[in-house]
Amino acid sequence: MDENMPKENPNTGITATFSSNKQLEQFLLLAKSTKGVALRELIRQAMEAKDIYFFGELLELPAVQDLGNDPTSKPYLMLLNIFAYGSYKDYQSQSAILPKLTDIMSTKLRHLTVASLATKLKYLPYNALLIELDMNNTRQLEDLLISAIYANVIRGKLDQQNSRIEVDWTIGRDIRQENLDTISATLSSWCGACSSMMSSIQTQVKSANLFLEESQKKQKDIEQEVTNIRKTIKAAGQDMDLSSNDMLSPLPSAGPERPKKMKMKGLRGSQVNKLWSSKN
Repeated sequence: MDENMPKENPNTGITATFSSNKQLEQFLLLAKSTKGVALRELIRQAMEAKDIYFFGELLELPAVQDLGNDPTSKPYLMLLNIFAYGSYKDYQSQSAILPKLTDIMSTKLRHLTVASLATKLKYLPYNALLIELDMNNTRQLEDLLISAIYANVIRGKLDQQNSRIEVDWTIGRDIRQENLDTISATLSSWCGACSSMMSSIQTQVKSANLFLEESQKKQKDIEQEVTNIRKTIKAAGQDMDLSSNDMLSPLPSAGPERPKKMKMKGLRGSQVNKLWSSKN
């Protein structure tokens, strides 16, 4: 990416749009009450205005449309049509009968041409742009693309290695009346696809919620079963403790036993003498 590329400012688009709307409102008010040479000059100023890139409203004014009835003023109406809907090549094909472009007007029409191409392709090759914009060298083209980014006409990155610009965003162009039906059909088709997608998402959400409810119910059942098992084990343990205590306790007795007395008979003297003599 070129070091001269501007850093993106998130507020640039809002500021430029506000400024553009303010300027356009002023031109619209003036055009309603202006005719002839003054109106042609007003159109030229609008095409040169820094932040104005939309000309459909100006073109639709009855006073501007009346320029087509004057052979001298008609070329300005044709040029305004090109700025609203056309490209730089369109101007070149009719340049012999159209007013000459100033440098500012030429740059703006090239900006608008890039915007139109960017609505169709994300990557715009330099070689194609050089032809569409009637430019001689890559450096001149890159300067134009950088100025378009500064003007908030497009947002993107210069890919010098691959000789192209990667477009992330671009302004829209004015819409011809005859294109409204096609746009309406496209939007209707898109809305239908969105409705179908929403219905599919809602079905999946319901299925997911049902699965979640079943999982939570199973979890509660398992927890309740574990609780019951613990209660059963605890009750069985208490019963075993009671049985053990009964087996270890002594049997009851009538009273303490008295030790038996041993009876020993005394020996007489003659018997002792006989026992002694026999041993000797």
